[in-house]
Amino acid sequence: MQPHSPSLLDVQRIKQDFPILQKVPEGRPRLVFLDSAASSQKPQTVIDAMTQCMEQYYANVHRGIYSFSEESTERYELARQTIAQFLNTDTESVIFTAGCTASVNTIARSWGDAEVQRGDLIVATQMEHHANLVPWFQLAQRKEAQVQLVRVTDDGELDWEHWQRCLEQNPKIVAFTAVSNVLGTINPVARMVQAAHRAGAIAVVDAAQAAPHQPLDVRAWDADFVVVSGHKMLGPSGIGILCGKPELLNKMPPFLGGGGMISKVWETGFSCAEGPAKFEAGTPPIVEAIGLAAAANYLTKLGLNAIHEHETKLLIEAHRILSTIEGVRILGPSLERKAGIVSFTLAGIHSHDIAYLMDKQGIAVRAGHHCTMPLHKRFGIAASTRASFYLYNDISDVEALAEGVVSLQSKFRRKRAQ
Repeated sequence: MQPHSPSLLDVQRIKQDFPILQKVPEGRPRLVFLDSAASSQKPQTVIDAMTQCMEQYYANVHRGIYSFSEESTERYELARQTIAQFLNTDTESVIFTAGCTASVNTIARSWGDAEVQRGDLIVATQMEHHANLVPWFQLAQRKEAQVQLVRVTDDGELDWEHWQRCLEQNPKIVAFTAVSNVLGTINPVARMVQAAHRAGAIAVVDAAQAAPHQPLDVRAWDADFVVVSGHKMLGPSGIGILCGKPELLNKMPPFLGGGGMISKVWETGFSCAEGPAKFEAGTPPIVEAIGLAAAANYLTKLGLNAIHEHETKLLIEAHRILSTIEGVRILGPSLERKAGIVSFTLAGIHSHDIAYLMDKQGIAVRAGHHCTMPLHKRFGIAASTRASFYLYNDISDVEALAEGVVSLQSKFRRKRAQ
């Protein structure tokens, strides 16, 4: 095996921060976790922050005038400030939602229902997660609008000629992912946002696979809306972020009605609260927001640039080893345009069989269409196997993945020969 350049991250020390990574599942020889693109593991600092809230000061926010409620409110709003700093955006632009899916649906139901008209065009791409497709299809059905998907090339990049032709049709909304959850393709977000604006459209960016792995600058992107998933960036599930330009949020009607999102209610109607509260009806995800802030602080302390560089080293090694294995087809673009995700197929073996048998070896990978059916259809496959790397993975995990693939290949060959 060739020597590897040192990482900026001390992975062995980092692993000690994650209690679950100290446990080996029953009946398995080890734990090699390679499914962070689906949901990341949680460091002790996040667990502690959430536990402390529930044990020491939990109460509903923005309502009580007793000490617990006041402290919960302070910590909840401090979490909003932390996330704003993490994403480099304004605090009044940060809305807590139930997740990335809820964030996109909020945009579609609020801005979309108010602004999209019959015959309008919504542009997305073939590489989108269903969460950034289905809400637009639903909006188009409600408003008798149209959805067009920008094609993906054979090497996993957006077809820029087709992109331009789509924008020339003057769309109302342009929605796209910053990083593909299957191909790992890193899209030029700022450039795409500028092109969408020149076409007269708003730009909606799905940053679920970007925020955990590389520095994000929402201001520099200049997107109208950016959505982020909490559970993919070391935070808990049940919370996401919707970043919107204040001038748009101020004009948008609320998506959900109830307590917390009102200014006044009278017998014949109501008036809305201002700022993020307008879109945070009911009891918000208090504990989850505090946990997410702890996750953002953890990532900031390690350094997103260091995390990205570390994952790139793992990606390069994974491509190098897997590409030498006969029958392996790696999906996605060249390494310089790719994040730490390796999706592949193995000739003659279904991805579900690969994932099942990998698990027997203590290796957790993803199998299926990864909520990207149009993308898999584009490449003529029903499913793929995905290994995704994060800050707690190292070269030994990449080697275990490759060894697992070779072992499965040998096992299936012997079985066919019988």
